[in-house]
Amino acid sequence: MSADPARARPRRRVSVLGVLGELLMTAGVLVLLFLGWQLWLNDIIVGGRLETESTQLSQEWDLEAVPAPRPSESAEPGDPPVGTAPANAERFALLAVPRFGADYYRPIAEGIGVADVLNQGELGHYPSTQMPGAVGNFAIAAHRKAYGGNLEHIGELRLGDEIFVETREGWYEYRFRNLEYVQPSGVGVIEPVPQQTGFEPGDRLITLTSCNPFFSTAERIIAYGVYEGFTPRADGPPGSIAATVRKGA
Repeated sequence: MSADPARARPRRRVSVLGVLGELLMTAGVLVLLFLGWQLWLNDIIVGGRLETESTQLSQEWDLEAVPAPRPSESAEPGDPPVGTAPANAERFALLAVPRFGADYYRPIAEGIGVADVLNQGELGHYPSTQMPGAVGNFAIAAHRKAYGGNLEHIGELRLGDEIFVETREGWYEYRFRNLEYVQPSGVGVIEPVPQQTGFEPGDRLITLTSCNPFFSTAERIIAYGVYEGFTPRADGPPGSIAATVRKGA
């Protein structure tokens, strides 16, 4: 007479180590899912929101009859208008970079506070630096990844690429010049003449700063651009970013 199969089969014994291993595997999967959300999907969602908000702000400026600010006494014919710095965390400009894609349209706020500016998905203007169009250095900072990943593609810029800064008055066009990598303590990049303390500026520059490499704060990646020209709001956006600015209009 054969033995009962149900009685002959040994029962699986559950060990503490087995349970712990399964818990660790589950935790690992959850961590990976969170990182995927934070560093990829969330950037897409936040980026879409920022693009929409930028479009709305540009349309609001279109509806406002704001005269261009008076030029300073030192201004010469053909100089672009230069606004005054706003209050901390206030949005006052928008960034459009064709190299980053037609959907790239991001707000710039005053200050570089982590909680009230950078972690809100905005690029932040270093308060000690010049305003758009001014002689000197208009310097801004943003996260490389997460919170919108506003400067994720900074390393892809090529010589001569257009960089546009939009304000109530219109569009300031800069042309990308070069990249530089510095230590986190390398604050000379935001001097009026980058890396040259005490020198009187003669050019109108833009400086973009972010962390490098990805997922690290070991160093900073810096992109410099030189002023090319100004387009008043009454003339409409420059052709290379018209589709970005007028999307949804």
